[in-house]
Amino acid sequence: MTRSNGVWTRLTPPVGIADAIPENRKLKLEVMEAIDDIVSLDALVASNTSAIPIAELAQPVRAPERVLGMHFFLPVPVMSLVEVVVALDTAEEAVSRAKAFAEQIGKCPIETKDRSGFIVNMLLVPYLMAAVRMFEEGFASRGDIEAGMKQGCGHPMGPLTLCDFIGLDVLYAMGNSLYEEFKRNEYAPPPLLKRMLASGRLGRKSGYGFYTYD
Repeated sequence: MTRSNGVWTRLTPPVGIADAIPENRKLKLEVMEAIDDIVSLDALVASNTSAIPIAELAQPVRAPERVLGMHFFLPVPVMSLVEVVVALDTAEEAVSRAKAFAEQIGKCPIETKDRSGFIVNMLLVPYLMAAVRMFEEGFASRGDIEAGMKQGCGHPMGPLTLCDFIGLDVLYAMGNSLYEEFKRNEYAPPPLLKRMLASGRLGRKSGYGFYTYD
């Protein structure tokens, strides 16, 4: 699909289509509504959202049984995992087609039910938020927090480096989405994240987050 002057048009007749736009509910729903006017009713409709419920994104789409999540992990050329997110109305045929497509392009699909955070981010976000709180409260230095998880747990990078890599704006949105759904404090973004976003510190992509980048 391409967009010109606010109008979405189809380039080729797809057998499936997916959004990979920013983690913004309003924008994703706008795209889903546009997709519904463009693709055939037998085309799969998938979203690469990392936290927004698929059932919500499926609302503007006819035949919601063909809507699911396909959450690819960054960097996509390196990471093999794809979460196939099954909403209440998603048909088994759609799940099978999505898994087959993931395997065809060399990825490893895992299946998860449709709730905010799915499998990986539901486990990952509390860990990252805890690291930010620990740094914010001065409990330990940035370097010691990073070394603790790399040397003590064998992680390839420390949690604050990972926050920068994900993008602090994306992490903030994921935390808010999880907190909104479960109302558990471990998902809530610490105040420091909000202040960093207000200062334009988005992490690696803006050149400045918990670290400075060229």
